[in-house]
Amino acid sequence: MPDYLDDLRLAHVLADAADAATTDRFKALDLKVETKPDMTPVTEADKAAEELIRGQLQRARPRDAILGEEYGVEGTGPRRWVIDPIDGTKNYVRGVPVWATLIALMEAGEGGFQPVVGVVSAPALGRRWWAAKGHGAFTGRSLTKASRLQVSRVGKLADASFAYSSLSGWEEQGRLDGFLDLTREVWRTRAYGDFWPYMMVAEGSVDMCAEPELSLWDMAATAIIVTEAGGSFTGLDARPGPHSGNAAASNGLLHDELLGYLNQRY
Repeated sequence: MPDYLDDLRLAHVLADAADAATTDRFKALDLKVETKPDMTPVTEADKAAEELIRGQLQRARPRDAILGEEYGVEGTGPRRWVIDPIDGTKNYVRGVPVWATLIALMEAGEGGFQPVVGVVSAPALGRRWWAAKGHGAFTGRSLTKASRLQVSRVGKLADASFAYSSLSGWEEQGRLDGFLDLTREVWRTRAYGDFWPYMMVAEGSVDMCAEPELSLWDMAATAIIVTEAGGSFTGLDARPGPHSGNAAASNGLLHDELLGYLNQRY
């Protein structure tokens, strides 16, 4: 089995370049912000970071395909890099430091493409998380200065911390009643949003999280980090991996109950 460590090292180099571009424009008074057709914002920093990553990948991995939020898919083949240049653009625009660059490598296999490398870099928080298939998940300043991630062992909803992004998406999908029932059963709820709750699941500081509507680039990197930390990452339909258009992540012990409430089986 490939060890993917060279790809992981490259992903860190890509994240370093993206961090430099995004932090340079964070809180800039002349930051240019546009509205995309789906009515979500995109900044010059989103575009610049993705262009940087694409340029380095075209030089370092010319045979690999690239899928990015801002510029779509380029190339074909059994390996595909998936990029979200700024996850949390609305936070970025407002000066909230909870945003990150998400970089994943997906490889063709049974059941389609699956993530094998993931890096989540949040420079305004001073945090970075990463994983490679079969090598575990880590957080730290660099590959050589890191600590291993491990999900929690909380096994009861009454003791669990549950994180989510917002209420509106659950309501739009007709899942709000089940969502609210779940919040009444757990010990604690917090709306952290975007990449951060998945990283806290991997760290063991949050026990489960979920979002009702996501794109592949929102999930590819977070999925491999959660699973390599010993957790579960599925769609609301229980399909493993980042392919369902939504996500549920947990320490594994609580996953069936999490999905049960969100699908209103309880």
